Amino acid sequence: MEASLVAGDRPTVLVTNDDGIDAPGLRALVSLLVSTDRFHVLVCAPDSEKSAVSHSITWRNAISVKQVDISGATAFAVSGTPADCTSLGISKALFPSVPDLVISGVNMGDNCGYHIVYSGTVAGAREAFFSGIPAVSVSYNWIRGKSNVNDFTLAAKACLPIISAILAAIKTKHYPKNCFLNIDVPTDVVNHKGYRLTRQGKSFVKMGWRQVTSEREGGNVLSTMTMETNSSESTHARALKNAPLDHLLFKRRV
Repeated sequence: MEASLVAGDRPTVLVTNDDGIDAPGLRALVSLLVSTDRFHVLVCAPDSEKSAVSHSITWRNAISVKQVDISGATAFAVSGTPADCTSLGISKALFPSVPDLVISGVNMGDNCGYHIVYSGTVAGAREAFFSGIPAVSVSYNWIRGKSNVNDFTLAAKACLPIISAILAAIKTKHYPKNCFLNIDVPTDVVNHKGYRLTRQGKSFVKMGWRQVTSEREGGNVLSTMTMETNSSESTHARALKNAPLDHLLFKRRV
């Protein structure tokens, strides 16, 4: 690993996610990191939502990369998966140096237990870990009707002491290299009770399938692995609309 952190320099932090580069969680995290004036902030994130793609990578095709204007950061939107974004961001093909720390998030929805297998957010951090680079995935337990976009800023602020402690440990060469961290922030961030280091849980939300006949019937399911969006037509909506008449349509049921 060839990291950029030397005495007196600001550490370089690479931010990615699976909700997409325009997601409020990523924007809140980047804005906070920039506002501290303590970090050199890079962003390499998917150009659209890639929730629940797990650790999939783009293998056969080239991926496109477009620079995006995010104040105080050097940012690129990538057509690939979260793992692609991290891999590209740490490769020195896009940025001139290897980041000191990779942060994936802030995700819209928690990533606990076996959810981490499906999570693109966690995969963004895991990809850095595979290359020996310290990494953290951050998720906020979003609840529809109770949470709002300002909570992402609160979640990022709650994680800032952990991020600073990690970078301090990296600088003194005391950061453990045999793991990466997965942080879940509770819904009521303001009244959180502190920090606790735990073991990975085994919880799992069972999912099934139901047959649908139209986009309207398919609907939108918000789980810990999806996010609400006002963006253009979704992938599942296009699939429902374009499916041949002799094909059956199925949608996941949480």
